[in-house]
Amino acid sequence: MAILYVLGILLLGSPPAVERPLDFAPVRELAASAIADSTFPAASIAVIYRGEILFHEAFGNLTYAPHAPRATTSTIFDLASLTKPIVTTAILQQLTERDSLDLNQRVANYIPSFGQNGKEHITIENLLLHNSGLRGHEYYIETCASPEEVIDTICRDTLVAPRGKETIYSDPGFMILGKVLETITGKSLAENFRVRFSEPLGMHSTMFTPPDTQLYRIAPTEQDTLWNLDASRPLVHDHNTALLGGIAGQAGLFSTTGDLARFVTMYMQGGTLDGTEYLKASTIRKFSRRHGDDRALGWDMRSKDGTSSSGDYFSEKTYGHLGFTGTSIWIDPKKELAVILLTNRVWPTAENRKIRKFRPELHNTVIRCLGFQDE
Repeated sequence: MAILYVLGILLLGSPPAVERPLDFAPVRELAASAIADSTFPAASIAVIYRGEILFHEAFGNLTYAPHAPRATTSTIFDLASLTKPIVTTAILQQLTERDSLDLNQRVANYIPSFGQNGKEHITIENLLLHNSGLRGHEYYIETCASPEEVIDTICRDTLVAPRGKETIYSDPGFMILGKVLETITGKSLAENFRVRFSEPLGMHSTMFTPPDTQLYRIAPTEQDTLWNLDASRPLVHDHNTALLGGIAGQAGLFSTTGDLARFVTMYMQGGTLDGTEYLKASTIRKFSRRHGDDRALGWDMRSKDGTSSSGDYFSEKTYGHLGFTGTSIWIDPKKELAVILLTNRVWPTAENRKIRKFRPELHNTVIRCLGFQDE
């Protein structure tokens, strides 16, 4: 093993050692400035390096209201589209390993009604890479009144681009992926994730459809003025996920930075944490490898054009994902570094887009605190 370790360093290089103590005061100052500028009311940030959490702090209050509760590292945030890689993609990874699921299988093999109007040959891999040709987004609440109607509408829809020819980030595609997983396993996404990941990993504050008993810990999001159905509305911010009952392949998961740090550390350690293997290292490499410009299987890649929210210093091997509510995860396997950012920037309104400036500034600041900017 020692020989293999030395060979790995010679071939791949090794990130610099981090000297102690580290000064993360610039991160604190940046977060405080962002809150003063109303970038978000609350945030929680975790920095992981070589399996160790170097920084884990929360900032602000849950809302801008006077005497609003302080945010803590135990505050639960609506992860929005982080659900895609953390839940849907991770379950798919296990199915490829343990149930020999072939990503080249056609979606219509599992959902026959999907195979119409040009969608007959769309594969699971097409949905993971967002190159299926499905539309990017649709407010199904305007035309649908039940989960069944939503899925039926997607199945009857026509393509907006030829399969495999264009990347269009598609929420409907991941809604269908969620249904594919439920069809294959006979269990809901929530149950699948609980049994496969959250429970064994000790992610006790990670869940879909959080109960009322947890509301005091949850950072609120934008107040919904569009819900016009008789059915009660699940807490989740995303309308389509709410229409699907709060559990969907593209959004719906709630979590804390502490819980996500366990998942991310497992991922960074080749699929193993505390002696338990959740995924194979080869599977993680396969799913986090660049396909085309800025996509991996279920993950985003750091863009090559200098506009990535991961900032200026993360390597081109960096993969991660963003969430509409103001969340993000970026993992740099070359630097063995990850940054988790959770906020509720959509409170009180999603029109607030200041997070776009904050994200790259945060990652640049973390890099400077670690002394990696000269690599």
